[in-house]
Amino acid sequence: MSNLPSCELTLLCTLSSPLKPAELQVLRAQYEKEGDYVGIQTKFNYAWGLIKSNTRPDQQEGVRLLSEIFRGAPERRRECLYYLALGNFKLGNYGEARRYNDLLLEKEPANLQAASLGSLIDDKVAKEGLMGIAIVGGLAVAAGVVGSLVLKGARRR
Repeated sequence: MSNLPSCELTLLCTLSSPLKPAELQVLRAQYEKEGDYVGIQTKFNYAWGLIKSNTRPDQQEGVRLLSEIFRGAPERRRECLYYLALGNFKLGNYGEARRYNDLLLEKEPANLQAASLGSLIDDKVAKEGLMGIAIVGGLAVAAGVVGSLVLKGARRR
């Protein structure tokens, strides 16, 4: 069993509570201290802290580090899947988030966190899809109004 951070009992905890700057600094210091010989667990812990951050560059770095672990340590792939899904979700990369989450659900169909995250991803995609449709619809109406004004102006000449 791995040493997963203890706060990850609920999806809400993961999404709403970034680490305090001092806590993230402890993880960063350990990561930097190990340098070229950084251990997988240290890298994972730092990536986890970065994913929890509210800043996009931290989240991007967390996803990058988790991707390295995912590719380079097959024995750690399962535990990376959820955090890769979560990090991509927070970044708005919903297709990638869904892909990683679906891989986890294939391995663990009863994983309630993954099921909850899957629902959040679906809800966000549906909501943004409706917003996209509304924006496209609004642009089409605006284009129609501008087009009709241009035609009216051309007819008057």
